[in-house]
Amino acid sequence: MQGSPPGRIASAALPVVLIVALFFLWGVANNLNDVLIAHFKKLFTLSDLQAGLVQSAFYLGYFCLAIPAALFMRAYGYRAAVLAGLGFYGLGALLFWPAAGAQSYPFFLAALFVIAGGLAFLETSANPLIARLGPEATAARRLNLAQAFNPLGSMTGVVLGSQFILSGVAVSPAQLAAMDPAARAAWRASEAASVQLPYLLIALVVIGWAVLIRVVRFPPVATERDVDEGVGALDDFRALLRERRLLFGVIAQFFYVGAQVGVWSYLIRYAQVAVPGTGEHQAAGWLTLSLALFMVGRFAGAALMGRIAALPLLAGFAGIAASLCAIAAMVGGAIGIAALVATSFFMSIMFPTIFAESVAGLGARTKSAAALLVMAIIGGAILTALMGYVSDRSGSILWAMLVPAGCFMVVLAFALRARVRRA
Repeated sequence: MQGSPPGRIASAALPVVLIVALFFLWGVANNLNDVLIAHFKKLFTLSDLQAGLVQSAFYLGYFCLAIPAALFMRAYGYRAAVLAGLGFYGLGALLFWPAAGAQSYPFFLAALFVIAGGLAFLETSANPLIARLGPEATAARRLNLAQAFNPLGSMTGVVLGSQFILSGVAVSPAQLAAMDPAARAAWRASEAASVQLPYLLIALVVIGWAVLIRVVRFPPVATERDVDEGVGALDDFRALLRERRLLFGVIAQFFYVGAQVGVWSYLIRYAQVAVPGTGEHQAAGWLTLSLALFMVGRFAGAALMGRIAALPLLAGFAGIAASLCAIAAMVGGAIGIAALVATSFFMSIMFPTIFAESVAGLGARTKSAAALLVMAIIGGAILTALMGYVSDRSGSILWAMLVPAGCFMVVLAFALRARVRRA
């Protein structure tokens, strides 16, 4: 069998590497938020609900920019959408410097919104671009490789944040109130400044990566303006509103993302409450372990799907995840932490499985359906804030874990319903 010409393989390899790296870069941004929640709660003396606004601002950016990103990609091509996404990402990271100088929580939230807008462009364009940068027969292999870099970026973000942003010094509101004004101002300035260098480095890497993507020659598929596919067309969305399986999938994705973001966002806080005396760095270590289990779960889930159909496996994983969150809510202590950490393994297959089952058989309307599923990421904003509200009202972050337990039950219902419809 004749292979591809060596020159063609070499010319395609570098663009693939540059785009695969984007999965790592947005993983860093996503899970740095989990560290920021703990950091801002201490710096600005926030309630759990107020601290959860970090994720609300972030995932609102995804919601608002998903469809514009798809329309932009249609008009200007995949690579242009990637460059626009990296531009927003870099700008948002640079805004952390003046936000820290102003010690303004709303300013930080605005910067996070800009970063998320950039990531909406990246996620909308990078996945299909990877699939088309090379032979169609190996597209699934390239996508799996790219997705494996996302949790690696997530772990890097947590390690970066725990080492360079979290000071490890716990200061209670009472201790802060007891400080003289000069000492309090100096402490706040030091804590606020700790985010400047990490986000400046991220901005430089992101902007540098954009330059590389701009100067490297990409195959024509990356720059062509595919104006005939009707991405985001009004007729598509009208037709999709009659697709019950898709609509249930959007709902399931909303609750899944809310559960995932909520569990990871409050894991540091949970560990410190469940086992009093747990330091910030040790609690961040539990989060890093969770992300590692998430990555392992992706490979294990893919292997299990060779023996078990996707929907029954999704149902089983959702039921176990719901049970683990209920244990975390009602038991607490080291057992609760272990249950919450283990939840990440069972979350691993949910997003891609819900996505694939929701768009199956939609043909030319798949891209418009994908935009709706990306918009469902807004669940990370709403349900994380709801968890903060439950924590504040109940007086314990433990009870907030009943929220993701309920979310996983929605995923379970989707899996069971989709299985019946398929049968």
